[in-house]
Amino acid sequence: MRGAFSLVEVVVVVSVVAVVISILLPAIGRARRQALALKSMNNQRQIVTAVNLFAADGDDRYPDSVATIGTEAAHWNWHEPMKLIGHRARSPRMFRTVSAYLYSYLPDPRSVYCPCAPRRYKYFDQAWAAAEDWDNPDTPMRDDPLTGTYCLYWNYTGYLDDTGDLFQGPRGPAHGRFSSGLVVSCFLGYDQYLSRGKYGSCRRFPNADKTQGTYEWPAYWSVADSQIPRITLYAGYTDTHVESCSADETVAVSVIKDPEKAEPYPAYIGPGKFFIPRQALQ
Repeated sequence: MRGAFSLVEVVVVVSVVAVVISILLPAIGRARRQALALKSMNNQRQIVTAVNLFAADGDDRYPDSVATIGTEAAHWNWHEPMKLIGHRARSPRMFRTVSAYLYSYLPDPRSVYCPCAPRRYKYFDQAWAAAEDWDNPDTPMRDDPLTGTYCLYWNYTGYLDDTGDLFQGPRGPAHGRFSSGLVVSCFLGYDQYLSRGKYGSCRRFPNADKTQGTYEWPAYWSVADSQIPRITLYAGYTDTHVESCSADETVAVSVIKDPEKAEPYPAYIGPGKFFIPRQALQ
């Protein structure tokens, strides 16, 4: 006689499998998030290493920041620190793309893109390789800008909301007492162009929705809330160490509109605010 399962046995087996899956799925999710976090930390360490190598081959100075906007040296202002390709270079002696400075030290574009972001920008690899020659095929303009998923703070100046002082990013590995040692961090911001009145980040946090990207911006996670989201961020420093901090251990940096007066953009106008570890100011 050929054996067969009874209906009760099938129901029991299905129930057991369902219970096992319900137990494993959260653990698998946590393991995946941890793996992405480790990958992001490794990316930031590679970015710091690349700018340190650039400095070692030069005059101990990091590349110029491309997070500016303007058409000539006398008329320019700061932009979001996530910029990988600026609108225009400030002078003929400066590049407008990060990869023009760092491609030989960091040829893999995956190293400068946060793996926790919801979706990769479709032309990111081509843009990183093209550097100054980047021309987005989906737009009629020539000097196409591009915003990344990490905040790059070398040679960057911002406005500290809490104190009214200036944040000065490191100029080189020996950053000195008047500048921060913060080189790169996960993106956590408020009131960006694509998500006015919302917090946004490359790292996913509770109740987050996906903000769709554009030809210039990547997709990222965002939420409209009065409180800063509960999220763990990572940041890399000049000595190549990468450390974590919670969002409530950060301070807000506003983008400066007028470099000469060091005045930030007004609320709800401009690139918004960005959050850096409080430790980066010590």
